[in-house]
Amino acid sequence: MNQIEIPSYAIDSVAKAINDTVNRPSQVTVRTIEGESETPHYFEIIPFDKIDESTINFFAIDGSYNFQEFYNGISIGVYTAGYVCFNEGKQIKLNDIDSAIIKGKNYFPKNIMITNDVDKYLIYDEFLELEPVKKFIEFIGNPEDWSGWADSNEKAREIICSNNSKLFSFCQAVLEWALVYEISNLDIIKSGDFILRDGNLRSLDIKQKYLIKLGKYLHEKNIYLVSITKNSAIKLHMSSAFRELDQYLQEDLKYKFQFTETEEAKRKICCWLEVTDYYLTKAFQNSMITKKSIKGGRGFGLYFVARLDYVEKLQNYDWLVADINIFDCIPNIENNDTTRDINKIEKIFLELTRLTQEHYILGYPYPLTEAHSFVSLKNTFKQEIINRVKIALYKDLRMEHVDIENMFLDIHDRF
Repeated sequence: MNQIEIPSYAIDSVAKAINDTVNRPSQVTVRTIEGESETPHYFEIIPFDKIDESTINFFAIDGSYNFQEFYNGISIGVYTAGYVCFNEGKQIKLNDIDSAIIKGKNYFPKNIMITNDVDKYLIYDEFLELEPVKKFIEFIGNPEDWSGWADSNEKAREIICSNNSKLFSFCQAVLEWALVYEISNLDIIKSGDFILRDGNLRSLDIKQKYLIKLGKYLHEKNIYLVSITKNSAIKLHMSSAFRELDQYLQEDLKYKFQFTETEEAKRKICCWLEVTDYYLTKAFQNSMITKKSIKGGRGFGLYFVARLDYVEKLQNYDWLVADINIFDCIPNIENNDTTRDINKIEKIFLELTRLTQEHYILGYPYPLTEAHSFVSLKNTFKQEIINRVKIALYKDLRMEHVDIENMFLDIHDRF
C-alpha cells in the first residue's frame, strides 16, 4: 500500500509563513540605551583560560519521559528527572552510587506498568510520595489547589490520569521543579550559585502563586535560577533582529569595542537583551505567557535573548532564549517598581560565558547538555523494555515461550 504524501500546497504554505516571519523588519535597535533592558547590551566574554577560575557551583536539571502502549492492552512508561553539578570545570559527585562515571542524582518511579485506570492512579500517588516532590509541596504549604489542572487534588488527579501522555509529562515536569527546591537546600549550595533548567520558568502544572514562592525564596538566598533553550518561537520571530545585531557586531562594533583581551583571535563580544512585548505577542499570543508580572500569568520568568559566544557563519544558531527569575531582574516588583537591575542581569550573563565555550556546543551552557545525557531515556526505549521484561518472564518460568513472545507483538510491524 502506498504511503500518503503531504500535498505540495501544504508544504508551500509552510515555506511562505517562514519566509514572511524571518524577513519581517526588525523592531530592535542595535544601539544600547543605558538603563533600558530591551535594547542590546554588549560585553566581553570571559577569557577561555579563566573560565574555571571561579568557586561558583553550576547545577543543571533536566528530565525525560517515555511510554509504550502494546496492542494487548499493556502500557509501560517511565518518567525521570535529575541533576548534575560542575565546579571549577569539574563535575561534582552528588550520589552514593559506587561509580566513578555516574556522578549526578536522579529519581525513577517503581510503578511503570498500566493495564487500567487504577494503575495510573498508583503511578500518580507514588509520584506524590517521592521525597523531593513531597518536600516541595510542603514548602509551598500543602495547598489543595496547587496543581494547574484543577482547584482540588482529587479533581487534578482525575484529569492528569485521564491519559498516559498527560500523566508522565506532568510527573516529569513537577519533579524538575521539586529538584530546584532540593538543590537550593543542599549542603554544598551557597550564595551566588546557579541552577540551570532546560525550557522556561513558566508551568502549566503548578499555579503561579505557588511557583512565585520558589522564585522569591531563591532570590532571597541569592541563588540564580535560569532556564535556557535554543528551541523557541521567539527565535523565529526575532530572526531579522538577530541578523542586524550580528551584522553590527561583526562589521562595526568589534572595531570600536574597548577589549581587555590583547590577542585579536580571542576577542569576542557577547550580547543580551530583554524580549519586548511585541516579540512575545508574536511568538505566543497568550497573555498568561507574555505577561511580565507575578500575577495573572505563569511562573516567575522574564524572557531574554543572548549570544554568549560566536560561531562564524552560523548566526541564528548561537542565539539562545533565557528565562531568568523575575525577582533577580526586577527586585522591587512586589512594590510595583518595574526598574530592572541591569548590573545583576549583566552579571548573570557574564558568568554564563564560563559555560558556553566548549567547542562541541558553542554558545550553550555545557552543564545542560551533560544533564540531558544523564537523564534522557533512550530512543530504543521500546525495545529495551521488551527485552528486559521478556528476560524477567523467562527467568520466572511461569509462561510458555509463545505466550511471552506474543505478549509484545506489534501487529503494525507486519505491514
